Amino acid sequence: MSTQKPVVLEMCVDSVESVLAAERGGAQRVELCANLLEGGTTPSLGTIAESIDQAKIKVNVIIRPRGGDFCYSPVEFRVMQRNVQTAKECGANGVVIGILMEDGTIDKPRTKALIDAARPLSVTFHRAYDMTRDTYEALEDLIDVGADRILTSGQESSALEGLDLITSLVERAGDRIIIMPGGGINDRNIMRILSACGASEVHVHAACQVEGAMRYRNPRAFMGGELRPPEFSISVTQPDLVRAVRDTLDTAL
Repeated sequence: MSTQKPVVLEMCVDSVESVLAAERGGAQRVELCANLLEGGTTPSLGTIAESIDQAKIKVNVIIRPRGGDFCYSPVEFRVMQRNVQTAKECGANGVVIGILMEDGTIDKPRTKALIDAARPLSVTFHRAYDMTRDTYEALEDLIDVGADRILTSGQESSALEGLDLITSLVERAGDRIIIMPGGGINDRNIMRILSACGASEVHVHAACQVEGAMRYRNPRAFMGGELRPPEFSISVTQPDLVRAVRDTLDTAL
């Protein structure tokens, strides 16, 4: 592993504070989202603009109009097109997209349309890839439409469980597209994953719950449904957790 090039560390974040925490911890790039409980949706214009204005590292913005599946209506696709333009106008480094057909294949025409609209920004195809019916077919389709990278857990609940497929994808992709492992990666398992698959980039979420600023707390009212996150705590990326991953990478490579 000592001859391998430095690994790019991308952190999944959902606030300006977490973007800056990822930067302090040593990440080179963030995937900026909202609603991480739903797997990430497009953040607000204010969050995008302020993150890009304040951060010195690269900011990639997820373009996902809602939670749920990745088969989008014409109206939802138009929303995605507008959000790509917004990310460009704000100065984002890249966008993160994912559109599938009903049969579990890549929606090539609309994926290519978003990629073309995003250029010259970098384009990542997110874990919608893990919902495709044939990963190798999907790999070739994404190479064909010109995506820069694929974020994948190897079609399992974590990258460690999907490691065999990730390794195969890295080998098949070669230098045609970047395969970026993500899902359940931390400082304890990152080198096992990278040593096996040889990926050049890795996607990590390093947050924990912290207490909010409210002193008065009404225990009777809630802002969500029955399955809800804690009302008076906030999920924030922790620089020390990011630094632990970064130090593990820097020590091993």
